[in-house]
Amino acid sequence: MLTTLFVVIAAMIFALFILIKVLKFHRNIAVLFFCMPLLICISPTITFVGGLLASKIAPDPSLATLPLTILIIGIATSTFLVAGLSRKYGRKRATNLGYALALTGTLLAMYAAIIGHFYLLLIATFLLGGSLAFAQQMRFAAIESVNKEQAAKVISALMLSGIFAAMIGPEIAFLGKDWIDSPHGYAGSFLGLAIVVIISWLVFQLFSNPQISEDNVGEAEVRPLSVIIKQPIFIIALLSAAIGYGLMSFIMTATPLSMHQMNGHSLADTKWVIQSHIAAMFLPSLFTGILIKRFHSANVLLVGTLMFAVVSVIALNGQQVVHYWWALVLLGIGWNFLFITGTVLLPESYHSGERFKVQAINDFAIFVVQGFASLLAGWILFKSSWNVLMYSSMPFIGIMLIVCIWHYRNRRQNH
Repeated sequence: MLTTLFVVIAAMIFALFILIKVLKFHRNIAVLFFCMPLLICISPTITFVGGLLASKIAPDPSLATLPLTILIIGIATSTFLVAGLSRKYGRKRATNLGYALALTGTLLAMYAAIIGHFYLLLIATFLLGGSLAFAQQMRFAAIESVNKEQAAKVISALMLSGIFAAMIGPEIAFLGKDWIDSPHGYAGSFLGLAIVVIISWLVFQLFSNPQISEDNVGEAEVRPLSVIIKQPIFIIALLSAAIGYGLMSFIMTATPLSMHQMNGHSLADTKWVIQSHIAAMFLPSLFTGILIKRFHSANVLLVGTLMFAVVSVIALNGQQVVHYWWALVLLGIGWNFLFITGTVLLPESYHSGERFKVQAINDFAIFVVQGFASLLAGWILFKSSWNVLMYSSMPFIGIMLIVCIWHYRNRRQNH
């Protein structure tokens, strides 16, 4: 475990060197590249141990995915607050509040694990969700720190940093689960998470607020949200990210419970599948931006959607570790293509003076969808089966295929 963490830290340092010395990115990008994965590793940690802990302390096992659902609700309900604070006080001061929420949430979750209190765990995960709403806005802070031509490359680099979250979160959770005595375990996992949050918070102080030009658009010319959200490019960008996130969350949330609790696979195998999935979510970021630029966003969206279809085929063909592993890896790659493409397309729908409200409504919609998906995942899994859960995902894959066709047609009309 310690060896793995040392390797991850060494890889992060090497990647930072490449960003600063070779690619010569703005200092903000290097800071966000380091800080963002240390903060968003909250999510894979809750995914990995939240359901396992909740299944032991919840009044009903079908509520085991509720902590992750509450985490996502915390993200969704905080998006407008984050946007408002960022607009009023700047990205840096607002994000510092997010770090305070993260530290409070991790310590509260640790205490909930020690006393075995399910509802206190839910309060903790809600606070952690609020902190992740600030973390999600870091990708927009990165876009604002560079010129438009670098946006896809910067988003890809920043999303690539998520691979470190994939390794750090579950490793810390697994390594620290017995650091503190607790009736059901995992209290030490949250202590380890708190330490990681503190390190990220300290490094984030090197971030400086980006200077934004307003595209020569005056305040009186800023369009109402009702006009902006009717644009085809906004709808395509939003649906790509929201459906991608929703399907990913729907399947990923159920996986640890299906593997470990229902099919008896080891905790180590379950950890490996989740880590592989989250690595697959972010590793393609090495080339996703290049693919979008060279082959156009419509083609990248189509490939991502087809990967989701292949996930369903694999998952329905068995429940051995190899089936879970391949399904979750392809699920991660498909999510990467849909989410990064949606993020790159979104700025095409707004002027700089409109960015905060559009970014807020975008993230709110994405995480409301993800929240419903994660909650339904646990309910469907425990009330029916893994196969029913997979069949339930197919209509949304069909919707995403329609979005791809719409994007192709919209592209032809505008060129």
